[in-house]
Amino acid sequence: QVQLVESGGGLVQAGGSLRLSCAASTRTFSAYAVGWFRQAPGKERVFVARISWSGGSTDYADSVKGRFTISRDNAKNTVYLQMNSLKPEDTAVYYCAAKQSGWTRDGAGYNYWGQGTQVTVSS
Repeated sequence: QVQLVESGGGLVQAGGSLRLSCAASTRTFSAYAVGWFRQAPGKERVFVARISWSGGSTDYADSVKGRFTISRDNAKNTVYLQMNSLKPEDTAVYYCAAKQSGWTRDGAGYNYWGQGTQVTVSS
């Protein structure tokens, strides 16, 4: 069982930055691909970004491309989401998720999920 804990959310003005962290309980975190997803009030959860187990491959939703950067430090069992040039429409609860084989934009393909961290961007 892998436990994921997100942190780093908060309230920020439009144009500001936040860095989210996703810390994993397993020492074999380097074997997991990780995705970030977000869910705004009244909306479905959507894909934001993903990173392969090695960190060698990344992928972003069009809505965040060029503004968000996903990275990982396997020595620290942690994945990061650097969010720059934040917009009010980025307001959501952000979740990280992990899966052992393959990688996907589909949240249904992930085995483990964190509890989420709230990001609020004021205009």
